[in-house]
Amino acid sequence: MSEAASHVASGKVRELYAVDGERLLLVASDRISTFDVVLPTEVPDKGRVLTGLSGFWFAETGHIVPNHLLSLGTDGRSTECRRLEMLPIECVVRGYLAGSGWKDYRATGEVCGHRLPTGLTESDRLPEPIFTPATKAQTGHDENIDRAAAVALVGESLCDEVEELTLELYRFVSERALERGIILADTKLEFGLDGNRQLVLADEAFTPDSSRFWPADGYTPGGPQPSFDKQFVRDYCESLGWDKTYPGPELPAEVVEGTRARYIEAFELLTGTDFADYLADPEVVLG
Repeated sequence: MSEAASHVASGKVRELYAVDGERLLLVASDRISTFDVVLPTEVPDKGRVLTGLSGFWFAETGHIVPNHLLSLGTDGRSTECRRLEMLPIECVVRGYLAGSGWKDYRATGEVCGHRLPTGLTESDRLPEPIFTPATKAQTGHDENIDRAAAVALVGESLCDEVEELTLELYRFVSERALERGIILADTKLEFGLDGNRQLVLADEAFTPDSSRFWPADGYTPGGPQPSFDKQFVRDYCESLGWDKTYPGPELPAEVVEGTRARYIEAFELLTGTDFADYLADPEVVLG
């Protein structure tokens, strides 16, 4: 880390430092959040998995949209990136019916304004991937919104552009992931504008924190799926009857170990790189 870097902000998982007027340093911790609450127990190496996978997908999708990555740190958990004007929405795309989308569908037959066919079951593949934006909550829970609300926040032209990019990125990555035995059920992306008002992919990309990953060989619609993401932690927290407000519950060792193993397995399957090789040389994921 540059001696001149000054701490700017703390997110649920990342610490943000200013390097200079053009560059930021993002440091991914091992904190884990669920239901938008940071839990008191950390998951070892989780931050390195997020950083390495993001770096991998930034490199793989650079032909679709530019991204903010300038370099990966030798610690495997820090990235130097471009400063951007971040958009005030989260760009979510769903290819399968799960999570809050499944809850909304059961209640209304719709997900973020998209009317879906009747008779779908939990984890069903959707006829086409759908763009389902959400607000960025500084405190509390992010909220699903429809397209009209997203347009009100960013304008129609920009909303059209991020919707098109989000869907294109999802289609590309979901096909690549499926070739490696992983279903990308849904994912959340964030975009910013550079000095030329061009859209740039930022934050993290296609990680177990921002995506719902399922093993393809065990996929059976009609209920919840086994996962490579933090659903394992969500399920444990749900089993406690926790009210999903701060403070969150401590995680037992078996949940921590199981979560770490799932994150590393997802990393290795998606990148084709041994996690130990990444730790030795993080830039191996950049190709």
